[in-house]
Amino acid sequence: MNKKNGTKERGAKTYPGLERLELDTPWWALTVADEDVLAVDRTELVVMLEQLALIRTFEERLLELSAEGILHGPAHASIGQEGAAVGAMSALDSLDKINGTHRMHHQFLAKTLNHSRMEGYSPLEQGFPQGLEDVVFRTYAEILGLSAGFCGGRGGSMHLRWQEAGVLGSNAIVGGNPPHAVGYAFADRMAGRDAVSVAFFGDGATQNGTSYEAMNLAALYDTPTVFFIENNLYAVSTHVSEQTRETRLSARGLGLGIPSITFDGMDVIAARRAMQTAKQIIADRSGPVVLEARTYRYLHQSGALKGSAFGYRNKDEEEEWSARDPLVTYPAQLERLGVIDEKGIAALKERVDGVIDGVLARLIENYSDKKTRRLQPSLWPDPEAVEEGIRGDLSELDGLPRLEEGEIAPEDRSEVKFIDVISAAMLRNMEKFDGLAIFGEDVHRLRGGTAGATRGIGERFPERLIGTPICENGFTGLALGAALNGMRPVIEIMYPDFALVAADQLFNQIGKVRHMFGGDFPVPVVVRSRVSQGTGYGSQHSMDAAGLFALYPGWRIVAATTPHDYIGLLNAAVACDDPVLVLEYNELFQKRGFVHKDDWNYIVPFGKARIAREGRAATILSYGPMVDTCCEVAERTGLDAEVIDLRTLDPLGLDWETVETSVQRTNALMIAERTTRGTSIGSRIVSDAQTRLFDWLDHEIVHVTGTESSAVVSKVLEAAAFARPQDVEKGLRAMIDRRRAA
Repeated sequence: MNKKNGTKERGAKTYPGLERLELDTPWWALTVADEDVLAVDRTELVVMLEQLALIRTFEERLLELSAEGILHGPAHASIGQEGAAVGAMSALDSLDKINGTHRMHHQFLAKTLNHSRMEGYSPLEQGFPQGLEDVVFRTYAEILGLSAGFCGGRGGSMHLRWQEAGVLGSNAIVGGNPPHAVGYAFADRMAGRDAVSVAFFGDGATQNGTSYEAMNLAALYDTPTVFFIENNLYAVSTHVSEQTRETRLSARGLGLGIPSITFDGMDVIAARRAMQTAKQIIADRSGPVVLEARTYRYLHQSGALKGSAFGYRNKDEEEEWSARDPLVTYPAQLERLGVIDEKGIAALKERVDGVIDGVLARLIENYSDKKTRRLQPSLWPDPEAVEEGIRGDLSELDGLPRLEEGEIAPEDRSEVKFIDVISAAMLRNMEKFDGLAIFGEDVHRLRGGTAGATRGIGERFPERLIGTPICENGFTGLALGAALNGMRPVIEIMYPDFALVAADQLFNQIGKVRHMFGGDFPVPVVVRSRVSQGTGYGSQHSMDAAGLFALYPGWRIVAATTPHDYIGLLNAAVACDDPVLVLEYNELFQKRGFVHKDDWNYIVPFGKARIAREGRAATILSYGPMVDTCCEVAERTGLDAEVIDLRTLDPLGLDWETVETSVQRTNALMIAERTTRGTSIGSRIVSDAQTRLFDWLDHEIVHVTGTESSAVVSKVLEAAAFARPQDVEKGLRAMIDRRRAA
């Protein structure tokens, strides 16, 4: 024991019978010297100096605006960490993709400035170009929440995106962004594009399971991904030594077979060399690289105060790191090596001040008067546009043939099992869309996955049928990144309950990404999920996730009751530029139905319900297996209900026209679901129906659903948890009999 602190010492003690093993994966510490600086083009060295000064001044002015209340929301400044960003970004080009965290001003500006920089630009010989000023203007506008921003002001400081420059989005969820970068790289590799993708994240995110999952997936699939860890020692106020025993964070990649490099993140040229070396390693051996930049965040998590003001850092530590400020050491280094003189350094600083103040004067009224200045009112986004971009207008489906089962001529019909069309319809879509790939656990084995849903696909498209590790959050995030970079991924969630394991990526990410980044780009992600109610799999495998996904309006939700409808809805889902959840009910898998024997090239349009049974006494809305149950109850009891198979379940996509027409005729409405009450979608439908249909209803809306309990394994208790035929009959009788009595 260590007498001083009472902890066990961890030395190199040996134990009998143990032989030390060595890893084959390389782990390096990078050092640089003056000759490495002089090997860089002189103009490039000065450009990096200008970027350092611009980023520092940009954030200093931003913090002033924050203190004055002009900035709405947090300001996570990168002051102290600019050197690593500027150096690393100088080794990337516009085709290389990056993402980052809530603290990304430095990386975003460096990447977008390089993208917008004209060839041959020399700061000491030319004025500041309009294209670069526009980058500064639009970045400020975005952070200030104004319409001129890259995302129309929706993203603010924490959600920055400019796809043209290769910035596919920063992320406010710690650890949320690394799997997206793996997805960008996966898509580039599949398309044969020569590019790397870089995920920037901090020491806090390295303790996050999703970051580990992303690294493992990148190594497993040999994606050209750089995991760039900014180890600034503190996750908010928690020191890295309080987060992990191994504080050398570049060690994270070694157990996954990822070459790793640690370097001085306060050194601009070291960061440039590290990124150049990472790209060379990827070119030589494929697969990812981990870079650890040892750096320091000069200020607190957000705002203009230092960490010592909150008591978690001491002033001696802060002063020690301040002496290594890249805004001090880098210009001094360039001056010492004869690259630039003191006059040139001062001129750059003066020019940067002028650019920043000039841009802010365009955004802020009375900018020179701190007492009266305010954001230009004309630059605020239109409040009426607040919902625009939640999802698209489905114009991508215009012109696709539509077909209802009743339109198929008898001689063209073929009877099939529901389970058989799932894999066959997906195979046809694989043939149609080169960018379609399937991700999920065991989808590539067992002759079609655990439910037979990928049967025959592995033989035809093995490179696009991706059997993943058990890491739902990781591979779902990978799929999102791939979608943002041109692919059409299909994610198989083996059981809907597992969606909760991937909740961040499904809901914080996929469900929100389009709207929060401006809404003008596609997010073509399909999630297929088998609902196994009634199979004895118990509380953690029997969920129907429709109600869960319906909480996030970016998702479209479809459920087919017949083989014909499954084909058409899946075709629409795969072709759609919005995220779509496709529900597949195990209870229907053996059901037989008619499909066209040759032509499966059609869609069932979203937002179009099906009349499963005509009737006049009441209207029943249902979906999945409960549709057939409702029809059977109506036939058996003689209660003349009209049964509507919703097919599209998401609240924004419901076919209210068909529902209203029916209710105007029947004057009574029931919502019938098999699922347990807690995760049902019916409560939202009841609420919306009450508002829309009140004038035509002679009776309160009846909601038939399961119990509050989750399903358990016991057969009788499982059956009792879900809504049964007798529950439908009871609700229907009560509604009709009461109307008759009235």
